Amino acid sequence: MTNSLISTEPIVARNFFLDIPGENTLVLSGVSGLDVELDVVSLSQNGAKGKQEHIKTIGGVLKTPDISVTRMAPQDAASDPLWTWFLSIRDTGFASRTDKRKDISITLYDVSGKEVGRFNIFSAWPSKIATDALSTDSNDPMKETITIVNERIERVK
Repeated sequence: MTNSLISTEPIVARNFFLDIPGENTLVLSGVSGLDVELDVVSLSQNGAKGKQEHIKTIGGVLKTPDISVTRMAPQDAASDPLWTWFLSIRDTGFASRTDKRKDISITLYDVSGKEVGRFNIFSAWPSKIATDALSTDSNDPMKETITIVNERIERVK
């Protein structure tokens, strides 16, 4: 028996992927913006004996930030699921409230390939694809950072 305060292995953020329904799973090299935040309403008032009180409570809005995912740029953008999704939105817009929005997931795996974490992202769509600066001084692969807007994030695992 050990007296460790940590009873489980930590999640090592090394193996994570973007799952788009009906498409291939995309390998990512970075993810940021997986924040889940409640709106806070502050109120100041005079309480008993005239002492000022500061009260904070839940507001009516769940804040959902944009997510940024980074990956190596694909060889063929014309057949890449993220690029075709983005270009479809850019070229024709939305026909309805739910058109072209997808429920996607960021999935984390341990070194043995077992799923250890999952963030479900609802009504998502790519709003920006930024390509890294290119330079003849570097041997680094070209990377893209994709901004994904969404309406809700849930950590389910």
